[in-house]
Amino acid sequence: MIHREGSATIFITLAVLFVLNFAIQYFIPQPEWISQAVLFISTVFLVIILQFFRNPPRNTQKNDAHIIAPADGKVVVIEEVEEPEFFKGKRLQVSIFMSPFNVHVNRNPVSGTVKYFKYHPGKYLVAWHPKSSTENERTTTVIEHKSGKQVLFRQIAGALAKRICWYVEQGQQVQQGGEMGFIKFGSRVDVYLPLDAKVQVTLNQKVSGGETVLAGW
Repeated sequence: MIHREGSATIFITLAVLFVLNFAIQYFIPQPEWISQAVLFISTVFLVIILQFFRNPPRNTQKNDAHIIAPADGKVVVIEEVEEPEFFKGKRLQVSIFMSPFNVHVNRNPVSGTVKYFKYHPGKYLVAWHPKSSTENERTTTVIEHKSGKQVLFRQIAGALAKRICWYVEQGQQVQQGGEMGFIKFGSRVDVYLPLDAKVQVTLNQKVSGGETVLAGW
């Protein structure tokens, strides 16, 4: 299944590749091997674009005691930090780096009410840069669970990821595992948990959005 965010990009890619290969085949005299090489490279490029926008089904086991991964990727940070925007206090940060080869759909880590949402324009530092979470283009979303506990997570653009999409707004009721957004071409998601949350992942572990349990409370 292809995600709806890929429709325009895939259409444009197909059109450009078709025109390029048609021109080389019929209007620009070239040795046969060059035409075949261009066709092969075009096919590989199209496959890469298609796999980037793939949206495989996910089986979210909804559980009020779990905080699930909001994105596919690798866990690159687990540490206690100061969260300055909403909580203005100490929280446990778990960060997931999404390479261009990961599924880039973002999902709600818990069910509840969106208590806070803000979009921040910004820079496009590489996603693993220490200042990317405070200086890059990003969104901040806080979901309040029915228990009253809150989880904050940020979609962060990277050097290649220059379009963040989101489908939530303040006051909205959301379901654990439901789609909340999409980031194009490599990025990072930071999750801020209560200090008493029990983290259930390790550094460098690969996680699946909507399925892997990040922590419990």
